Amino acid sequence: MRTRLVCTTLLATGTLLASAGCGGNSNSSSDTAAKPRTVKAVAGCGKTGWTDPSDLAADRAPARCDKGTPAPVKLTKTRKLTIATGTLSAEYVAPLELAVQKGEFEKEGLDVTLKVLPTPDALPLLAKGDIDAQWAAPEAAVMNGISGGFDIKWVAGNFSPDPKSKSGMWVRLKKGQSPDHVPMAGRRLGTMIGKGSVISYPMDKALKKHGGGLDKIQFQQLGSADVLTALQNGGVDSAWLLDPVWRKVDGDKRYAFLGGQPLGEPLGGLLFGPKLLKEDPDAGVALLRAYIRTVNTYFAGDYKKDPAFVTDLAGLLKTDRAVLESTPSLRMDWEIRAGTTDRLQAAYRAAGVSKGDPLPEDEIVDRALYGEAVGHKP
Repeated sequence: MRTRLVCTTLLATGTLLASAGCGGNSNSSSDTAAKPRTVKAVAGCGKTGWTDPSDLAADRAPARCDKGTPAPVKLTKTRKLTIATGTLSAEYVAPLELAVQKGEFEKEGLDVTLKVLPTPDALPLLAKGDIDAQWAAPEAAVMNGISGGFDIKWVAGNFSPDPKSKSGMWVRLKKGQSPDHVPMAGRRLGTMIGKGSVISYPMDKALKKHGGGLDKIQFQQLGSADVLTALQNGGVDSAWLLDPVWRKVDGDKRYAFLGGQPLGEPLGGLLFGPKLLKEDPDAGVALLRAYIRTVNTYFAGDYKKDPAFVTDLAGLLKTDRAVLESTPSLRMDWEIRAGTTDRLQAAYRAAGVSKGDPLPEDEIVDRALYGEAVGHKP
């Protein structure tokens, strides 16, 4: 069957927590580990196809297999899968889109549809099995959903920033103020991203280096076109600037970069629901194998050094090539670091969007499927 790429935006029909009881499965620590699967060595992956999750070094080399690996293992019967994503124009979604375009999913016996759907709308559908996977992040809504009974796991990472990237928190300096220490307590922060986003974690980390914290600043949520303007005209004191907007203030001594997403630590990726976790893990492994192979084949290093590929990528994302070239390549990374969900939950509590006891990592994360895809035996 021909793999389809469909862009559809659905309207929310209810709140996430109101539908938490619709998940159909109560949350537990049972996952693919509860049903042992045979894990075989995978040619082309070897020792470099897996890294120790506890390695949090900023200069950690991400896991990599040889180009074109792990090789496809076609399912005996084609599975139709739907993956929800918040956008199809962001660079971090490119591996999924290219996997569709290049037939990598099809090689596995998967007929994949990418559907644009906001995270709060997609989560209950994922938990009920109405969609199969979600390209998102373990945001506060995800944690709250899992606490409420959603059978969802974070099964693969997406990317971490290049060390040269300055996507993150920028502050407008006061006269005579040193960029090395900018008192942030009580200041206004402009962002298009809410407190429940995974970006709360690096925000809190950057703020605490300068006497602030999510509980010590004033949030002002703004539209994407207004964040930079508010920072420049004094409407806010600081702002979280995304690619490529931060280029507008980089090098201007009136502004200072306080920090961004931690290097070497993906904060999002693929979420699976009960269908791919328990009912059809073969399809789940196949999906991850195709994704990982796409990363190894097309995004293994500094992919923006290839002009022809950048041209193709700009067309795929429907963005201007100059915009794409204005920022460094992302470090695509399918692995999940140890403790990331603990740090995220701490930030959500500090931001006041999550209450109750934090969830242990094994109730949120499952590394077994991508481990199987690269031949890693626990």
